[in-house]
Amino acid sequence: MATAPSDVLAVELLQRECRVRQPLRVVPLFEKLADLDAAPAAVARLFSIEWYRNRINGKQEVMIGYSDSGKDAGRLSAAWQLYKAQEELIQVAKEFDVKLTMFHGRGGTVGRGGGPAHLAILSQPPETIHGSLRVTVQGEVIEQSFGEEHLCFRTLQRFTAATLEHGMHPPVSPKPEWRALMDEIAVVATEKYRSIVFKEPRFVEYFRLATPELEYGRMNIGSRPSKRKPSGGIESLRAIPWIFAWTQTRFHLPVWLGFGAAFKYAIGKDIKNLRMLQEMYNAWPFFRVTIDLVEMVFAKGDPGIAALFDKLLVSEDLWSFGELLRSKYEETKSLLLQIAGHKDLLEGDPYLKQRLRLRDSYITTLNVCQAYTLKRIRDPDYSVTPRPHISKEYMEAKPATELVNLNPTSEYAPGLEDTLILTMKGIAAGMQNTG
Repeated sequence: MATAPSDVLAVELLQRECRVRQPLRVVPLFEKLADLDAAPAAVARLFSIEWYRNRINGKQEVMIGYSDSGKDAGRLSAAWQLYKAQEELIQVAKEFDVKLTMFHGRGGTVGRGGGPAHLAILSQPPETIHGSLRVTVQGEVIEQSFGEEHLCFRTLQRFTAATLEHGMHPPVSPKPEWRALMDEIAVVATEKYRSIVFKEPRFVEYFRLATPELEYGRMNIGSRPSKRKPSGGIESLRAIPWIFAWTQTRFHLPVWLGFGAAFKYAIGKDIKNLRMLQEMYNAWPFFRVTIDLVEMVFAKGDPGIAALFDKLLVSEDLWSFGELLRSKYEETKSLLLQIAGHKDLLEGDPYLKQRLRLRDSYITTLNVCQAYTLKRIRDPDYSVTPRPHISKEYMEAKPATELVNLNPTSEYAPGLEDTLILTMKGIAAGMQNTG
């Protein structure tokens, strides 16, 4: 959450006061939309201090945050602001003759800046990589990218190949009219996203009822506490549980919210904008990757599952709000397909489409199981009529009283917490880079 040069200088002062013999380099992390916007001016002010320029010896690293910018303004506006901030920061570094390394604080999920590394690198602005790149690899991605020797080498090969390719064949710079359109629609996307997430009076209530966010926060399965402040709303919720909760219900709201409003506005203003957006998709790697990742998320989504969660867990007076969000989901999906020139989702990636089709029945079963488990956790009086089990082995299993002894710390009825954790893990594994 760096905002000003003093954030960097304070750490330098701390090191000096503590007499650190070999001071560590200090890297500012700009995260929220307004901070990314102000980052180039803050770094220029820092470089204008002669003592600091001597201290860094012509090398500086700047980190940009994908998770919190996405949570703050929505994916479209965050992606565009991150793109512009990088361009401007590189320009500032050139003026002061400093070699700047961009440090990308990407999450594992699309809502937190994740996605295939090769595509992500190739879609960065021209001149922002220069043969050196730094990227965070989040906890949930370490295992699938570096868990085994051959996976580790393949991941490193992808990073290396993309970094070299970006330098040798820099991506095209956006045309001025593309920039103007992006600036315009990003404002609309941010307004729409914030009007629902931060300004809709009952949004937080709906979010907590319609997703397993509260239960996730109580369970010890995250890397950190799910909130920065225990009593706060969406602002204090960390980016990981914010995305995770929506992924579990297959609705992925933080990823797509704002896109539909932005595209609808652009096309409604002038039908020629549809052609321009299609041209941007075909010729500009940044825009294409942004759209393709959202399309992939739609392919993994299922508003029917979100509707089931609503029916079981959300109070009746909020059902209309859920229906409104699901209509926005469908509208955004059809606009996205129009811009990509696709009739169906993942038309350009038949392999992934087939993999998702094979996975779908397993994930859907887990979704249904999770919805009913949450219902039983939240409403102890909810009666479930057990059917006779097919498996004889199960019939001879331990009675419920013994299960209580196995998990004495659970505050829920026997077996419910374990079931919930298993469904969470299973859905996350099935969703992969959106889980």
